[in-house]
Amino acid sequence: MPKELLKIGQLAKLTGVLPSTINFYTNTGLLTAADRSQGGYRLYPATAVQRVKLIRRLQEFRRLTISEIRQKLRAQLVPRS
Repeated sequence: MPKELLKIGQLAKLTGVLPSTINFYTNTGLLTAADRSQGGYRLYPATAVQRVKLIRRLQEFRRLTISEIRQKLRAQLVPRS
């Protein structure tokens, strides 16, 4: 596994959110896994750390819904890493 790819638990630890939150973001299209490990684990690029932090800021401080965040991210053309 390349060092630049993170397992869900690693991404969760680096961002301070639960793995279930990462799964939710992935399942709702806010975040995209780069690949899967041989064991089937989702692998995320290092850029996903900033993406998750941005999503959290938009939720917590701007009080945006998931739909609003998705629209905002698309409008800003932020890559779904």
